[in-house]
Amino acid sequence: MSFSVKPVLTGDRAVLRPFTEDDVPVMAEILDDPEVIRLTGSPTEEFGLDRLRSWYGTRNDQDDRLDLGVVDRATGELVGEVVLYEWDRHNHNCSFRILIGPRGRDRGLGTEATRLIVGHAFEQLGLHRVSLYVFAFNPRARRAYEKAGFVAEGVERQTLLHEGEWIDAVRMSVLAHEWADHRGHPEAVSSTAR
Repeated sequence: MSFSVKPVLTGDRAVLRPFTEDDVPVMAEILDDPEVIRLTGSPTEEFGLDRLRSWYGTRNDQDDRLDLGVVDRATGELVGEVVLYEWDRHNHNCSFRILIGPRGRDRGLGTEATRLIVGHAFEQLGLHRVSLYVFAFNPRARRAYEKAGFVAEGVERQTLLHEGEWIDAVRMSVLAHEWADHRGHPEAVSSTAR
């Protein structure tokens, strides 16, 4: 098992694919979106094009993580990213994160992208567990994760200070056997790797 292969995963609405140099300006715009900043807990400082070029320019060279762009199949437009990271080789698990910019929201792209990457993690990479954190003020993301089989494990209290208020984070995960059971659910999607 290795994250060195960067696949293209195709669903009905979304395509997950490796990043290209042309994606940097689009990702800069997405990362500057106030809703992305709020829901991810990212700092509000500007990332800068040079820093983003350096970051996205090396994603395809990484063998310990998988960063893929999320493309809206209907428009061909890059709308976000999915990432498998913090790979624990010995225990066959990793963390997952996703962000979807304003042009990709409220159309099921995030839900499908989550299912595609989680399916890849279990069916192609042979992982045992995929986990994530979601802030309590992001019920839309939590619903998308639950549709992909993620289960809440606990709450990390007051992990984010947002506009003077402390926000909890919910730890969620899905295990390989849960994914296998969930895959047959009518809402689950199958990915096509190219």
